[in-house]
Amino acid sequence: MISALTLKGRPIVPGKVRGTALVSTKPISFLGGIDVNTGTIIERDHDLYGKSIKDVILCFPHGRGSTVGSFVLYRLAKSGLAPKAIINSIADPVVVVGAIIANIPMVDKINIEMITNGDVIEVEGEEGIVRVFRGE
Repeated sequence: MISALTLKGRPIVPGKVRGTALVSTKPISFLGGIDVNTGTIIERDHDLYGKSIKDVILCFPHGRGSTVGSFVLYRLAKSGLAPKAIINSIADPVVVVGAIIANIPMVDKINIEMITNGDVIEVEGEEGIVRVFRGE
């Protein structure tokens, strides 16, 4: 049986996508925390170490680190290695700018504890709606 949970957050970057959730309990630094050539998380103490962010709905509390991280996210998008969408608890300016320039749908003010790895997620960035499907 498929169950759906609808979460309402704040719209940041418009766009509608569907994909598989990759969830972290830790902030992500795009500069130094992600390999720009592979889209893999390389920060050793991170709970997503070794995981690829390519084509997932990336859910994490907030970003951290240098403003150069915005351009790293843009480069990942131009290389086809970026997430389909970003869901945050609290939007960080570095991640917001990166999502805007890379045209990655983004929503914040979402309780990411309601989402688990492997959930199928639908993001409606313009409305700030996140639908979580379980059992698909």
